[in-house]
Amino acid sequence: MKKLFAIVLTALAVTLSGGAFAEDASAPAEAASVAAPAAEAPAAADASAPAAAAPVVTINKGDNAWLIVATALVILMSVPGLALFYGGLVRTKNALSVLIQVFVVFSLISVLWVVYGYSLAFTEGNEFFGGLSKLFLAGVTPDSIAATFTKGVGISELIYVAFQGAFAAITVALILGAFAERIKFSAVLVFSVIWFTFSYLPMAHMVWYWAGPDAYTSADAASAAGATAGYLFQKGALDFAGGTVVHINAAVAGLVGAFLVGKRVGLGKESFAPHSLTLTLIGASLLWVGWFGFNAGSALEANGVAGLAFVNTWVATAAAALSWLLAEWLIKGKPSLLGAASGAVAGLVAITPAAGFVGVVGGIVIGLLAGVVCLWGVNGLKRLLGADDALDVFGVHGVGGILGALLTGVFAAPSLGGSGIWDYVTNAVAPDYSITSQVIIQATGVGVTIVWSGVVAFIAYKIVDIFIGLRVPEDEEREGLDVTSHGESAYHY
Repeated sequence: MKKLFAIVLTALAVTLSGGAFAEDASAPAEAASVAAPAAEAPAAADASAPAAAAPVVTINKGDNAWLIVATALVILMSVPGLALFYGGLVRTKNALSVLIQVFVVFSLISVLWVVYGYSLAFTEGNEFFGGLSKLFLAGVTPDSIAATFTKGVGISELIYVAFQGAFAAITVALILGAFAERIKFSAVLVFSVIWFTFSYLPMAHMVWYWAGPDAYTSADAASAAGATAGYLFQKGALDFAGGTVVHINAAVAGLVGAFLVGKRVGLGKESFAPHSLTLTLIGASLLWVGWFGFNAGSALEANGVAGLAFVNTWVATAAAALSWLLAEWLIKGKPSLLGAASGAVAGLVAITPAAGFVGVVGGIVIGLLAGVVCLWGVNGLKRLLGADDALDVFGVHGVGGILGALLTGVFAAPSLGGSGIWDYVTNAVAPDYSITSQVIIQATGVGVTIVWSGVVAFIAYKIVDIFIGLRVPEDEEREGLDVTSHGESAYHY
């Protein structure tokens, strides 16, 4: 295993040192309508391209103000939102352990994002990793400008750094629910560092890195700029706010962890009922509020696209909460608060990749389907897989993310009320949109995410297991992680 560890480190060094992965760089320029541009706005035009005067990029203070608010909302999703949502779902003796895991992982990834994460995700490198030019945010000043989706309009790069860093931090925290109540705290921290470095960062680069709209001044310039973009961006994958990068990525890592860490002691023999659905509903509600920053903020501007993403986040979530609740009512005979809260989160997950690309009717349909499909994900699929995914990370985030990513390809079609694909060379919607072709592209993005995250997660867990061990001893698990791992109790009676 030490040899394997050495091989992994060597592979990283090779990957970061240059463009060792030469893929097809002939992706259409119109693929540039994916959700998050690179935090720089270079003029990546071919020298032989016709000279087209690109507008001078200036900062819009209104967009800046909106992104500051959106970033704060994304942080609200994690602490306290996700922490309370997960914390209420576990047993009393483990409530505090989940809260501290979410809080500390969010803090850890936030620091790593500034140290090297932003540079590896959002600077030019190869198709899978960025470069090292902005380690410790080198060169990023209050005057630095990040690209938006409008030519000539930028936002302060420092705000963009924080916005994307909040995404990275909550993604890693999402994984924690899969192996709650039995993993070592030290194992959580080491795994988080490895998976963040080798799975989140390359996925963010593959899907969201591009040269920015101002580089697309002509067909030749667009071709040159497209060749510098991330792998899935070049393929034309649409992911407005993180269906692949965030939800599928985290869910697959969680599922692998649920298998490798093993089932909780007493599962199927003892009661594992949530200790406080009150906390869970508060957490779900905070997630819903924070998600407006997550999705609408991904427009990077205070404009109509942000408004569309905002409305879709509102109604798709409501539709999913209702469809899950009604389906559960029909199946089990009673509607539950947990069902409504879980349905809401499923709707939030499913609409994430589609939020700024689909019309409101499409958003409602996605939400309705997400509620029912994710209900199956946490019941039927969970039994088929046989893993103890404690807080249904894969059933909600994995299934919902896959559903949303695929349906984005359907409902982004202009014929169904979607926005289509924006061509930055002509500054107009591309005339031809094929639902079949786009769904195939979306499925490719889903497949790449599943394989990439699964392999990285498996290796990361194995490394941690060898050097630290993944699981607490059985006696500590029975007593509860609050006391045995942290020397504290969530409640005193």
